Amino acid sequence: MKFKINQDHFSNGLQQVLNVVATRSTMPILSNVLIEAQEGYISLTTTNLDLGIRCRIKADVETTGGITLPVRKLATIVRELPQNDVFVDAGDNNQAKITSGGSLFKIMGINTEEFPPLPSFENRHVFELSQDEIVSMLKSVSYGQSTDENRYILNGVYFNFADEKLTLVATDGRRLALTALDTEISEDNTGSLILPAKTVAELERLLGKGEKVKIAFNDRQVAFEITIDEEASGLVDQLYLVSKIVEGNYPNYRQVIPKETEHRVKIERELMLECVNRAALVTSDKSHSVKLKVSKNLLEISGSSSEYGESHESMAIAYDGPEVQVAFNPQFLMEPLKALSKDEVFFEFKDELSPGLFKTLDNFICVIMPLRLN
Repeated sequence: MKFKINQDHFSNGLQQVLNVVATRSTMPILSNVLIEAQEGYISLTTTNLDLGIRCRIKADVETTGGITLPVRKLATIVRELPQNDVFVDAGDNNQAKITSGGSLFKIMGINTEEFPPLPSFENRHVFELSQDEIVSMLKSVSYGQSTDENRYILNGVYFNFADEKLTLVATDGRRLALTALDTEISEDNTGSLILPAKTVAELERLLGKGEKVKIAFNDRQVAFEITIDEEASGLVDQLYLVSKIVEGNYPNYRQVIPKETEHRVKIERELMLECVNRAALVTSDKSHSVKLKVSKNLLEISGSSSEYGESHESMAIAYDGPEVQVAFNPQFLMEPLKALSKDEVFFEFKDELSPGLFKTLDNFICVIMPLRLN
């Protein structure tokens, strides 16, 4: 295998595939990147057996072939090389020679035959969607995923393709975030999957550099083909991400969403975010709650703890109902407000024992369970 490649493109490609690699692995091959040279480009592949990623980069390939090299060390070396042109030459002895300007490195690799291939699969549901829409949907719900290993079924984002829309849901039992996008779905193409948290984080990082993403899945795994805008990165055309899905049935999330709330106020998203953030500055790990008091045309947000003292914030709202007080974990209020980009957000509530809801006009809901008022 022999090729010449632009240093920035090589470095950028290695950064794209680096995150998947576990810091400590029982199998040395899983710490390596598979480099395969074909006519006009090289492909870089890494996997941790649950999640795998491949990207393709333009290169002048003299001889096709492949090798696997330690990815973290290689990424560091390529980043530090002195010139734009990088020459890579790998023979049959699992060693790669990397030269650039006056620098020469000889890196030991492992035979490509030991590298576990990324799964390819049939019998699947296939959808093509906009990258920008998917990444903004993921960001608007992913903070709601559970991190509790005992509730592994909630350690991810639920994708449901049905009823002419794609619905994304995340919950940890104390709050639930849901967003939906109208899309054409034929009856034989309906289906659902739970995407693991690690894959969600990778998608949020990778999406948004091109127009389309193709999603294909069956009962065990899911693949994302992500088109890349060539000018942006030197990647030839796409990233390919393939992941196991969380096995099991997602709980019935619809029963958590209140059928009716008695009061609805329109809020300025950024202003409320700032007020909750400041009010929470005096809360402690022991008393991690802020109190929302709604009265005529006024929303008051207060925090207190025996360690630090008290805080009080107020903002004007259009409201003409009875006085209501509810307490919430401030983090649960701030995360949806941070994740949304729309300024027009509605807050719905009923009484101190009922959940609070954030809603937007375009299919977003976040349900937050209240805390006891002290």
